[in-house]
Amino acid sequence: MKSTIKVTGVGNQVKDMTSNFYPNSVAKQFPDYIPEQIRNDYQEACAIVNLSPKASATLSRRCLQGMIRDFWKISKGSLYDEISELNGKIPADLWSALDGLRKLGNIGAHMEKDTSVIIDIDPSEAENLIVLIELLMKEWYINRHERDNLFSKILTTTAQKQAEKKGK
Repeated sequence: MKSTIKVTGVGNQVKDMTSNFYPNSVAKQFPDYIPEQIRNDYQEACAIVNLSPKASATLSRRCLQGMIRDFWKISKGSLYDEISELNGKIPADLWSALDGLRKLGNIGAHMEKDTSVIIDIDPSEAENLIVLIELLMKEWYINRHERDNLFSKILTTTAQKQAEKKGK
């Protein structure tokens, strides 16, 4: 849920003035095992989502590219090529969403050939991209970390019990 403070002027000089103030950021805190640059871009995307949704979408696009390069070890000439490499390795609906994030991020990153064409991204659209980045951080990084910890604990316990069994 997003909080907003609405300020309305009182008095002759400011009676028709109204302003909305938003929190600096709604960014979630993610663990240090997620690369710092990805976390920084995510936090910046959150901080400017209302001020500049196009810039926020561009930063979400940058997060996605960093995550693909880090998590999947795929580094091609373009994000398009990197996402294409994921086709068949991830669920089809997720692949389509990643390609959609890329396309929306391109709106902020690249000017249209016809400079009279202006395509805006509104804050709710940029927020959806941020939520997708949060989902990917959870599914790709946090779940892997938790799985690795669980597997390690099970293997350690198994080794201890096997040693106890041989000692009896």
